[in-house]
Amino acid sequence: MNTKNNKRKKASVEKIESAFMELLQTKNPGNITVSEICAMAKINRSTFYANFIDIEDLGEKLKERLLEEFREVYKDEMKSRTNSNDYLKLFYHVKENQMLYRAYFKLGAGFTEREMNYDPIQAEKYFGNKNIDYHIAFFYNGLNAIIKMWLEKGCAESPEEINGIIKSEYQGREV
Repeated sequence: MNTKNNKRKKASVEKIESAFMELLQTKNPGNITVSEICAMAKINRSTFYANFIDIEDLGEKLKERLLEEFREVYKDEMKSRTNSNDYLKLFYHVKENQMLYRAYFKLGAGFTEREMNYDPIQAEKYFGNKNIDYHIAFFYNGLNAIIKMWLEKGCAESPEEINGIIKSEYQGREV
């Protein structure tokens, strides 16, 4: 495939994803049709189907795109398999990409231990690795809930304020 077609394909995918994310701001994924996406993106249905199998495929690829961006934010930590517990980077990324994160959560996704390295050294230090699965579940569910609430409020608070909320929940421990 030549460069011109690659640019056209990339532009089509961006239009489709953008329209889908915009529709997700007010609708549930199951209530969005290919026709709506195509009308909003100003493309033909054949263009949609040349890039995606269906809306579910589009949703999965959109979630993967966000995870790729997220991995880029934490690439050094992922490479070294460490955890700096620097959630401020995450909160800045969320604030800069609110529509994408709203879509991500609306598609039923959320952060888990797979996306963010849970630090086993801290787990041993603070919990003696006892009931660690419960601590992990508590932390990630809480983190997802805070991010969702922050997005619902239009990210009115600064990333530093949200980071402070997380840190205050873990007083006496490094987060």
